[in-house]
Amino acid sequence: MFDIGIFEILFAPGFLVTSLAAVLAFATIATLGLPYIKSDTLGKRLKAVAERREELRAKHKESLNKRGGSLRAEPVGSAKLIKKFVERFNLSKLVASEGTQEKLARAGMRGQTPVMIFNFFRFVMPFIVFAAALVYFFGITHFTWPPMMKLAASVAAALAGFYMPDIFISNAIGRRQQSIMESFPDALDLLLICVESGMSAESGFSKVAAEIGQSSPALAEELALTTAELSYLPDRKQAFDNLAKRCNHAGVRAVATALNQAERYGTPMGQALRVCAQENREMRMMEAEKRAAALPAKLTVPMILFFLPCLFVIIMGPAVMKVMKMM
Repeated sequence: MFDIGIFEILFAPGFLVTSLAAVLAFATIATLGLPYIKSDTLGKRLKAVAERREELRAKHKESLNKRGGSLRAEPVGSAKLIKKFVERFNLSKLVASEGTQEKLARAGMRGQTPVMIFNFFRFVMPFIVFAAALVYFFGITHFTWPPMMKLAASVAAALAGFYMPDIFISNAIGRRQQSIMESFPDALDLLLICVESGMSAESGFSKVAAEIGQSSPALAEELALTTAELSYLPDRKQAFDNLAKRCNHAGVRAVATALNQAERYGTPMGQALRVCAQENREMRMMEAEKRAAALPAKLTVPMILFFLPCLFVIIMGPAVMKVMKMM
């Protein structure tokens, strides 16, 4: 009887209507109230990160203000005097040429200070060389040249002095490119290993820059700069193009083109790097064979001047001595 009473109560129409109304009311309250009760965890995290970033930025700015420094390095010492001289005579427009900053960047000299120093020496060197030539032609040597010819030779030396900074930068670029290309195939092999192991391009460039620094600091510097550009430039293609422009070598340009195509068309980057590494390795071998082939021609003049006279003395000396003794 007890069981029958419970079932009668549970299945009574009034109880069923009341239970259904209670469930619907609870569902309505839960649906409307849960969005207000639920905490925004992601929003809180982003807000905390933004607050922490602003806090660190404020601390860094405060420390810079206390030291009296700025984010841009100011010239000190002799560079400061050179800057005042360049600004005083406006040498940036007087002796500057197009592409100077790009040429200095290829030599590893970045920023405005190297450009300023380069313009200063381009302006000063003709006067220094002209004065040295006058002292040499009129004071030290005793050539029988007329004074006008000596003066003309001094002017020609002054003209050569104007191009001395360019020659110095060109030699620095050549040494830097040679250092880069000697280690570039090995760097590509390391980058290939990093990419095929699952690392991104930025992480791969950063890792290779840290590993290749012992053999080629110039290449490590270029790869680290490319890593920074990949991180903040809006277009990754620009970072690879800048690397090719700074190195100014056919092998680096081919690698930059391959990486750009891999980024654009979605082709495997490892395959492109493997092909480029093989090409650069063959290019390095061809350069070594070219230097070896040019060695006999370069040794011709030293052999004629230094080896052959000694050889003639050794071979013909005893015969000449015998002939002299007989006579």
